[in-house]
Amino acid sequence: MDAPFPALTEMPAPQFVMSAEGHRIATYSWGDDDAPAVLCVHGFASSCRDNWVSTGWVRDLTRAGFRVLGVDQRGHGASDKPHEPEAYGMEALTADLIAVLDTYLLGSVLYAGYSLGARVGWQLSVNAPEHVERAVLGGIPDGRPLARLQIEQARAYAEHGTPVEDQVTRNYVTLAERVAGNDLRALVALAEGMRLGDADPDPARPPQQKVLFATGSEDAILERSRRLAEATPHGEFVELPDRHHFNAPGSRVFRASAVEFFTQR
Repeated sequence: MDAPFPALTEMPAPQFVMSAEGHRIATYSWGDDDAPAVLCVHGFASSCRDNWVSTGWVRDLTRAGFRVLGVDQRGHGASDKPHEPEAYGMEALTADLIAVLDTYLLGSVLYAGYSLGARVGWQLSVNAPEHVERAVLGGIPDGRPLARLQIEQARAYAEHGTPVEDQVTRNYVTLAERVAGNDLRALVALAEGMRLGDADPDPARPPQQKVLFATGSEDAILERSRRLAEATPHGEFVELPDRHHFNAPGSRVFRASAVEFFTQR
């Protein structure tokens, strides 16, 4: 991520929504309650603050006249962090978001998601289209999320401090430790839980809403993301210059493209 912007929107205290299993899901709200609402859902090992506040998204969206509803996905931020892989299936992650919308009495929202948040947004748009008017999906892969993470190495590091040998896994561990308050055992459980079911986005069953896909030019999943956009009937694609997977949320091009996309009629 880029360094925090000056004079960013302040982070309010979390308001908690209960999941179906009784997990607390932290939510944050900015802007006029009567304005069109954008639901912002962060990526793996990130948080609402890290992904959307510190990068200027909340500032830009509220300035453009939107209400922003941010979420810490289970396992992240101020939300509960179960250590059981079974707690992190795609069905549970999308159900959390529906519970948030129901609690806030929001039927349909604009959706902004990055990486894991984009993957969850794809599925929410497909399985519960009545809740998503249109979506911005950044850094979304077309393969199983976190598939290259070596679970056993990550778990051994989290539980015993065993050095991680695999470079990709080491990158994820470094990413996880970068954000204050992250629970590495919970994140390892999430990575494992996402493999228990059919967690891949299905190009043969894409969202039917208007969707803006955005991926960094230096991201290894660039072409796969572009193919997902091509498979989506009302999909658009924007390439984020000189950005890789971990710093794309701070892209001015990304923010400006999203605001323009959400403002279109």
